[in-house]
Amino acid sequence: MLGLFRKSKVHAVADLLYRKLVRQARDPVFYLHLGVPDTLDGRFDMIILHAFLVIRRLKTDHEQTVGLAQAIFDLMFADMDQNLREMGVGDLGVGKRIKGMVEAFYGRTVAYEEGLASDGTLLGRILQRNLYRNTAPVCSHIEWMIEYMRHQSTALAKIPIDSILEGEIKFAHLPITVDGTCNEF
Repeated sequence: MLGLFRKSKVHAVADLLYRKLVRQARDPVFYLHLGVPDTLDGRFDMIILHAFLVIRRLKTDHEQTVGLAQAIFDLMFADMDQNLREMGVGDLGVGKRIKGMVEAFYGRTVAYEEGLASDGTLLGRILQRNLYRNTAPVCSHIEWMIEYMRHQSTALAKIPIDSILEGEIKFAHLPITVDGTCNEF
């Protein structure tokens, strides 16, 4: 009985964290002012980017958070599955698309980790390839997104793990002015 309680608490916290990362990923600033394509792919990639940041933070306290990280991953792809079905993708097509999305997640996770560990040039190329895909983003947008990822990673690292285990996570504010220009972090 106690194991079931813990499992349901983990799922409740995962749901809270997932909702918060999706809310951040859907911030109109990314699409209106930073050139992220406001498409299914662009929104998928923003969710993946934020899920990566949250799960990356959880990995620093792996023993306490392994179940939570897995629950967020599972919830994210259950949500993707449901969204595809609501868009009219048939049962056979959903499985194939989800498999591709999972592969994309793992590929981006490895790439983003490498990019954050190196200079901004590598991360910029990774963002151009994955987040901006077939568009020609303004260099300042890529530079801003590099700083954004680094800033969020640092901010998330400062949140105590006990708070995260209660579903309390807060992304740093987006420094965008009223006129839509990007300020430095």
